[in-house]
Amino acid sequence: MTRLFHVSDVHFGREDAAAVAWFDALVKAEKPDAVVMTGDLTMRARRREFAAGLAWLQGLGVPVTVEVGNHDLPYFNPIDRFFRPYRRMTAVERMVEQPLDLPGIAIIPLVTTARAQWRLNWSKGKVSRAALERALSLIAAVPEGRLIFIACHHPLAEPETRMSARTHNGAQALVALARAGADAVLTGHVHDPFDIAHEIEGRTVRMIGAGTLSERVRITPPSFNEIRIGDGGFDVVQRTMDLAPATPLLRERAE
Repeated sequence: MTRLFHVSDVHFGREDAAAVAWFDALVKAEKPDAVVMTGDLTMRARRREFAAGLAWLQGLGVPVTVEVGNHDLPYFNPIDRFFRPYRRMTAVERMVEQPLDLPGIAIIPLVTTARAQWRLNWSKGKVSRAALERALSLIAAVPEGRLIFIACHHPLAEPETRMSARTHNGAQALVALARAGADAVLTGHVHDPFDIAHEIEGRTVRMIGAGTLSERVRITPPSFNEIRIGDGGFDVVQRTMDLAPATPLLRERAE
């Protein structure tokens, strides 16, 4: 069995130190095959926040892939935001948007952040044509018989949580990914976990969201998802810091 720890929205600068320590201890004790971090590593994309995030990621001791969240783009410096938005991420660049190839599964990155949009709230998601085409080309190269997980920050379809994603082109991207063979899309952003099965053109693709390890909780206490993969399928359970039993998340939704 392959196991992934899916974590999101740690927000270094506003991280919950107890929650981060709890997660670290579980990684060291249980040794998952990889950690998938779906964005918002930092709170305001400051250098010291990225430095703290890098130290945390390096200390986990397992393979890691990191997606870019809206909070990871420069917030106070418009020149950096528009012309060099990833300059402060150089310390973690070897982990950023990197595909992972694990037994029975491939994890493919999809960028859903934008340095600017034609709407007031730039924190919401957007899937560009170039980002989608890159993800589809990576899917096409996956050997037959493997599960395909897409990793991005924003949910592509609304998960009906307190916080919304309102991802432009998200619905179209979800259909294209399902047609290409994606089995699940791992996301964050809304700070509450979910696992929703979407039936699209005869295929099932699951939209899976992780909670947060930051102080900025919504409904759910600090949490992450454990994904257990085996026998051609997978299960997802929510693990919370309040010591509640691991909880299955799956819900069904027809398109």
